[in-house]
Amino acid sequence: MLKPHFDMFAAYNAWANRRLYDAAAGLTEAQYREDRGAFFKSRHGTLNHLLVGDRIWMRRFTGAGEAPDRLDAILFEDLLSLRQAREAEDRRIVDYVAGLDEARLAGVIRYRRITLPEAVEQALSPALAHFFNHQTHHRGQAHGILTGLAGRAPELDLLYFQRKAG
Repeated sequence: MLKPHFDMFAAYNAWANRRLYDAAAGLTEAQYREDRGAFFKSRHGTLNHLLVGDRIWMRRFTGAGEAPDRLDAILFEDLLSLRQAREAEDRRIVDYVAGLDEARLAGVIRYRRITLPEAVEQALSPALAHFFNHQTHHRGQAHGILTGLAGRAPELDLLYFQRKAG
């Protein structure tokens, strides 16, 4: 059964994002925007990319919502607006996953890629696995940036979340 697995990842995603945004709020503006050599350069660019990726995939999953046309789009220039949008997207993700059942998880989705105009048909469950893995990948980059800037970063391990969530 995949449903409990994806419910856990939706909750974990929201929890980890809250922790990253709480930590980002402690940075100076210069630190927050400093190019640290990550794929999307700064903490600001990386957090924006996480939201960009989530919106693209949620559009693919649901057929609704905004879908940026560039992976490096800056959707929000300030941390507060970005955080509000992140929290809304996390609620949307949790609600979407909560509405899935095993039959839908066994289904397929169809979409067009951003970087190439080709049509793609993909099984939903592996696409959701990629979706959550992508978030973890870039949260790891944001975590590394924070560690380099502040000397510490919040615990984000899934196991830590599982222990805290019970």
